[in-house]
Amino acid sequence: MARILTPRELLERLVAFPTVSRDSNLPLVDWVQDYLEGHGIGVTRVPDATGAKASLYAHAGPACAGAILLSGHSDVVPVDGQHWTTDPWRLSEREGRLYGRGTCDMKGFDALALWALVEAQRRGVSRPLQFALSHDEEVGCLGAPEMIAHMAAHDFPRAQAVIVGEPSMMQVVTGHKGSMGFDLHFRGYEVHSSIPHKGVSAIMEAARLIGWANRINDENAAHAPQGADTHFDPPWTTLHVGEIRGGTAHNITAAECRLLLDFRCVPGDTLEGWRDALAEEVRHLADAMQAVRPEAGIEMTESFMLPALRPEENGAAEALARRLTGDNAVHVVSYGTEAGQFQDGGFSVVVCGPGSIAQAHQPDEYLSLDQFHAGQALMERLLVELQA
Repeated sequence: MARILTPRELLERLVAFPTVSRDSNLPLVDWVQDYLEGHGIGVTRVPDATGAKASLYAHAGPACAGAILLSGHSDVVPVDGQHWTTDPWRLSEREGRLYGRGTCDMKGFDALALWALVEAQRRGVSRPLQFALSHDEEVGCLGAPEMIAHMAAHDFPRAQAVIVGEPSMMQVVTGHKGSMGFDLHFRGYEVHSSIPHKGVSAIMEAARLIGWANRINDENAAHAPQGADTHFDPPWTTLHVGEIRGGTAHNITAAECRLLLDFRCVPGDTLEGWRDALAEEVRHLADAMQAVRPEAGIEMTESFMLPALRPEENGAAEALARRLTGDNAVHVVSYGTEAGQFQDGGFSVVVCGPGSIAQAHQPDEYLSLDQFHAGQALMERLLVELQA
């Protein structure tokens, strides 16, 4: 049987795989599968449509009810343009911190989950422990839905509770905002900029939509939040344009402009409602553009939609996580996770993992040793519970 690696050794192996979302994650998935199967743990792979990426899920212990599933993702964000003082693909320790891309988000949790899974198999737990590892979480949580559907379709023993290990400082997070993103392609009509009324500037029209987004943000911020929405920071739905590209010269009305717009919606709002509001504004702008030049227009493409995580009444996952952590406070977050997708799949789920979201995606990303050790302590308590 293969040697059992420590959580620190597992994290070192995982960080060494540069699994940026734009690239394949198969080398990491291959290694994880070989490691788990080397310890007698069955693994199922779920390849994506291209064959260049895959998710996987695994089961340790008896094939019976009452499983706990630990959920993580394999991909990380790029390091391009960031100033790192350490090698991002090599785990290093300094002043009580473990540095490397993904240490916090979220290979630290992945390493702990892998360690716990092998320990569950070695110790012979009475209730099963499961692990799910997705791809493309960082670009819209694209891999998890197919993996969750695959579990259901292939009679994978259904988990009683799911813990998604995104960085929460080991606090029990029971709610997060939903989100969705759109790629908007504005097609204008080129003329000399001295006669702009005879053409359509794709950039100027895109600016109108950005102005609309700013107005909506102001209106949402002015409304008094209600119910569970009050726990969020900020306690309202936000719109954000993160990227814009277009134009060829200062004296030509732009023929093309693309922008990426996303929503982060409080549970009191619906993603579908905001999608309809955006579509209506896009139709209004496109009609005005085509009144000048019929060739002009706007293409609106949904790039992702991520459901909110809604607090559950008497949820099994919340009860479990509170027993394991001792945390009984109310915590919600504004970032999105795969937890909402598991919840939509019928699972009881919470977010709870080591590290601070403030470190995620940063140069010199790190996970403190204190948080890493706290995560291992949670896994130890979970193993005791599964052995009872």
